[in-house]
Amino acid sequence: MTAAVFFGCAFIAFGPAFALYIFTIATEPLRIIFLIAGAFFWLVSLLLSSLVWFVAGTTVGHKDGPVQKYLLIFGVLVSVLIQEAFRLAYYKLLKKANEGLKAINPEETAPSMRLLAYVSGLGFGIMSGVFSFVNTLSDSLGPGTVGIHGDSPQFFLHSAFMTLVIILLHIFWGIVFFDGCEKKRWHTLLVVLLTHLLVSALTFISPHYGINLASAYTAMVLMGVWAFFVAGGSCRTLKLCLLCQDKDFLLFSQRSR
Repeated sequence: MTAAVFFGCAFIAFGPAFALYIFTIATEPLRIIFLIAGAFFWLVSLLLSSLVWFVAGTTVGHKDGPVQKYLLIFGVLVSVLIQEAFRLAYYKLLKKANEGLKAINPEETAPSMRLLAYVSGLGFGIMSGVFSFVNTLSDSLGPGTVGIHGDSPQFFLHSAFMTLVIILLHIFWGIVFFDGCEKKRWHTLLVVLLTHLLVSALTFISPHYGINLASAYTAMVLMGVWAFFVAGGSCRTLKLCLLCQDKDFLLFSQRSR
């Protein structure tokens, strides 16, 4: 039973991301490099967040009660801010790299920023999902019985679906964020930051799994629709894609901007 839970939750959490990697990235070496670079940027943001958390925890000490709660809220706020700051830094790096590629070889078509936004978002999402879920996933192998002391037996399943939504949201956030930077729409960046804070804050009500998942997936759907149209999608292209009549749908039809 523990093996079934382990593999089931692993496939729920990482199956869609793995499929996206296989079908849209694995065949292009340059995309793999950008994906790894995006994952590295997220790791560095985690390192800085951990450093801030360590300093704040050392300063506060081992006080109980509201102090620890406020410290946790502070940690989430700082972590989200640092992640989005590194997303902006990665955008600027990719922008400079694209301009350098065009200057070195004007005849070579450089990757579009829309494509790079998707790849970097997937890199952020995969690394975020791995670090947030791997310890929980290892515990699902046992020993022990979830819910034996009155807690919800759906803890592992809930964690898997939350990891999935975070991975997909990072992809959508990346696309919308990069588009906002390209068009100088700074309010778009603020919306990405606020939705990231909102979804992260939902973990504070984790025992209420229904509210938690419903709110997170609502945010994911809204950001997904926004990212779809930002990436150049339309009702027509969506129809052609679903009918398998458009061989160059979205990612493969993006040209350099």
